[in-house]
Amino acid sequence: MNTPWTDKVDRNNPLPEYPRPQMARAGWMSLNGPWEYAINRSTRFPKAFEGEILVPFSPETELSGVGRSLKSGEYLWYRRTVAVPPAFSGKRILLHFGAVDQAAVVWVNSMQVASHVGGYLPFEADVTEAVEDGQMTITVRVTDDTDKGGHTRGKQKTRRGGIWYTPQSGIWQSVWMEAVPACYIKSLRVTPLFDDGEVEIEAEVSGEEEAMATLDGQSYALPARIPVPGFEPWTPENPRLYGFTVSCGEDKVQSYFAMRKFSVGKDEKGVPRLLLNNRPYFHNGLLDQGYWPDGLYTAPTDEAMVYDIRMAKSMGYNMLRKHIKVEPLRWYYHCDRIGMLVWQDMPNGGGSYSAPIVQAPLVTGIHLKDSAYALFGRGDQKAREEFKAELAGMIRHLYNCPCIAMWVPFNEGWGQFDARKMYELIRSIDKTRTVDHASGWHDQGIGQVKSEHVYFRVYDYKPDKKGRAVLLSEFGGYAQQVQGHCYNRKAFGYKKFATPAQLQIGLEDLYQKEIGPAKLQGLAAAVYTQLSDVEDEINGLLTYDRRVVKVAPEIMREIINVGN
Repeated sequence: MNTPWTDKVDRNNPLPEYPRPQMARAGWMSLNGPWEYAINRSTRFPKAFEGEILVPFSPETELSGVGRSLKSGEYLWYRRTVAVPPAFSGKRILLHFGAVDQAAVVWVNSMQVASHVGGYLPFEADVTEAVEDGQMTITVRVTDDTDKGGHTRGKQKTRRGGIWYTPQSGIWQSVWMEAVPACYIKSLRVTPLFDDGEVEIEAEVSGEEEAMATLDGQSYALPARIPVPGFEPWTPENPRLYGFTVSCGEDKVQSYFAMRKFSVGKDEKGVPRLLLNNRPYFHNGLLDQGYWPDGLYTAPTDEAMVYDIRMAKSMGYNMLRKHIKVEPLRWYYHCDRIGMLVWQDMPNGGGSYSAPIVQAPLVTGIHLKDSAYALFGRGDQKAREEFKAELAGMIRHLYNCPCIAMWVPFNEGWGQFDARKMYELIRSIDKTRTVDHASGWHDQGIGQVKSEHVYFRVYDYKPDKKGRAVLLSEFGGYAQQVQGHCYNRKAFGYKKFATPAQLQIGLEDLYQKEIGPAKLQGLAAAVYTQLSDVEDEINGLLTYDRRVVKVAPEIMREIINVGN
């Protein structure tokens, strides 16, 4: 099943854009493209490889050119020989992987340079000492247990179906290398201080030289709080970004920030609301799974990622809830510059989920204490510690993205545990955003927001007894099957409509009779399920192949803006 961008993929240089716009260098080289691959059950280097795989597409995808699943107990091997560009001579060579699912070991010229566990976060290695005669033979070994172990896995399931999707493995985000001097910038931390009219910039440096930031022609030794006089606040309607550079000796990176503030406060009637720049702002959102029929986790092109964001905005939505997935950094950059709020979910993990735990609350409304680890599939202490470390890693990784307004560590009890402690962990790293500690149910009564999912009944807004802002973080899920644009014959959705006209009427009734009145009463946000169909799920406003828009954007804009 292809998309409008499938045939536009350059098989010699797919996804050629610089992968990290929040910290960009001039001296870099993309390593996306054809690699050799093999799948076996041996930990030893393969004596022969089976063919070519197109990186960064997983072997399970159409775009990879492989079309084969990696099973538990198997090893997926990659190999590519690269000539180091002459311009890199005399510098340190950093090898970057955007994301590899699930566990990876990396060698350069037979020297092990990195190992990493976790399929959603980047890792890098200084491979300078491994380079031989200007050549790098990069070998990567991957294992992926999907849902057979306790690692983070998102919505991948060995036996896919319904709301669970085809498992995938291996390299699924860009691979690239950079040349840096002996002293270089390792990371940035950028914090807009909206009320003070300043931005705080910090830099982690490898070496002894001082980092300097340059903004509007003025230079500042870091860390520094830099004034931004007369700034324009960032909003979805006016996504104003400010560019700056950071240098450390001969190293230099480009970055940007936005002046915005996310908080919770009361409106003129004393109702708790989500605030943007100290003013009530209704988050009118869509659930966005970020799946593609030709690339699964990996969008076929940069243009395809932009299409989804712009389509959501053209329909009148100002927020996307990035559901159980961490996107490549370019996706967040596009949200920053286009003007789209993001609620960022943490991908879930743990053991098998008990149906009564993750489904019954939808009907019963019963919320359990999440210290009962076994009930939530969290009996493995090592897996809990791994999740905690990855959650902290995700917050730090995405901290500089202006668009992210909310962190969502748990959804519907999938592998939930110690939500209070996870909430405190998030707040220890990032006090600039709100946290939905338990989206849907198993509310632990903490934080500034209460989160509800409603599918099988009429939504009736009720203020939170603890005085928190109320979020309808999932609702709708209306399904309409478009023949010729479906993944298969199965049709999963919470309410089914035969035609686009009937779907439109259903959406009008939903927003006019439920969301609009709730919004006036005090509802702070609403997240409709969902942006696009995904495999069996046909409850998207777009088909899975992105070729059909089920309800015209101008009509959707009118529908969802009820209650303004």
